[in-house]
Amino acid sequence: MPLTPLSAARQAAFDAIAPAAPERVPLLDAQGRFLAAPVTASRSLPGCDNSAMDGWAVRAEETQGATRDRPARLRVTGTVFAGGLPTTSLQPGAAARVFTGAPLPPGADAVVRQEAARPTQDGAFVDVFITVPPGNDVRRAGEEVVAGTPLFGAGLRVSAAVLGVLASLGATDVWVRPAPRVAVLATGDELVPPGAPALPHQVYESNLVLVAALAREAGADIRQLTRARDDEAALREALTRLAPQVDVLITTGGASVGDKDLVKRVLTALGARFFVDGVALKPGKPVAVARLGDAAVVVLPGNPGAATVAFDQLARPLLLKHQGVLETRRRVRAHLSEARHKQAGLTYLITTTLEARDGLAPRAVLRPQGAGQILQNVHGEGWALLPPGRADFAEGDLVDVELFDRPTFTSVGPQA
Repeated sequence: MPLTPLSAARQAAFDAIAPAAPERVPLLDAQGRFLAAPVTASRSLPGCDNSAMDGWAVRAEETQGATRDRPARLRVTGTVFAGGLPTTSLQPGAAARVFTGAPLPPGADAVVRQEAARPTQDGAFVDVFITVPPGNDVRRAGEEVVAGTPLFGAGLRVSAAVLGVLASLGATDVWVRPAPRVAVLATGDELVPPGAPALPHQVYESNLVLVAALAREAGADIRQLTRARDDEAALREALTRLAPQVDVLITTGGASVGDKDLVKRVLTALGARFFVDGVALKPGKPVAVARLGDAAVVVLPGNPGAATVAFDQLARPLLLKHQGVLETRRRVRAHLSEARHKQAGLTYLITTTLEARDGLAPRAVLRPQGAGQILQNVHGEGWALLPPGRADFAEGDLVDVELFDRPTFTSVGPQA
């Protein structure tokens, strides 16, 4: 069976799932999720002119020329606390004691910080030592946002800062996409659970943790972590048990064409519909995407390096599509740090760090990489993309580097 080009495989994986219906959840439950509808400011922030400092509300013109030697003496006519309301307007020649967040009395147009003024001993007057302009230390109504202003578009990932804004607008809940329910199934007779004794020919099962963590980074709700032997009956039992419980089932291992690579064979026997079966990608060539009942199934290779690349390129877009978003990563052009030979017809993704150079494109430092290696990804900044049409790349050749940081998300599917 011919391998699917990477771009076509990504599109097929994207098409294998539909965005989940939006749900309205309490604010804290929305953290890390994606907005399913635009958010508009329901009120102005601040809601009224208020003091940015503890001090004195004044008429700015009445402080002109004030110094410590020749202060402006103003009559104290009241005190306003945050959360309270002024009881009177500020008349000419008067000042009102105000605290941070307190509404300005009508007639006041500036605030003098408390360290720049001193009340008289009897408290009837206050001496102001500085000249202040209109608006000094005043937060104007609506200076942060005016009621009715569009704030956030659908597809924005909800951060703590976003939640703070929503709470400041009085919201208690918000429309988001549900987190995809995910199960991870690791296969392989050579696998030993972490914490158990392992002989030299055995392998600690790391992919359950690795893939579950990658899925969480993509917004998933991990429901099950399961192991199965390289046995058709065991795989059939695990697949038929897990698939009805989740939106996405991810398997690792048993994805290739060896005698004990049984996952695709069992999925086929169970009636799964394959969208992708083998991708022109290295590492990660055996990756597949299918549907089993209502669940999307992503079949990853067992080698952790290959599983990471295959997850990133196919499973991650699929999980994000469930959440109603398409991810776009930044790309930069960089010079290869070394020559590389590759198999023509395959796209190679090589873990890379970037070295900045004055006046030149950055240098893409290629990390040692094999399908079974994972350590090189710890400090990786992106993938160096070696396209399928070439076999040989020289040191200094320009290539695209797909960066992991600061992706953008675009809303897809109907909104709430």
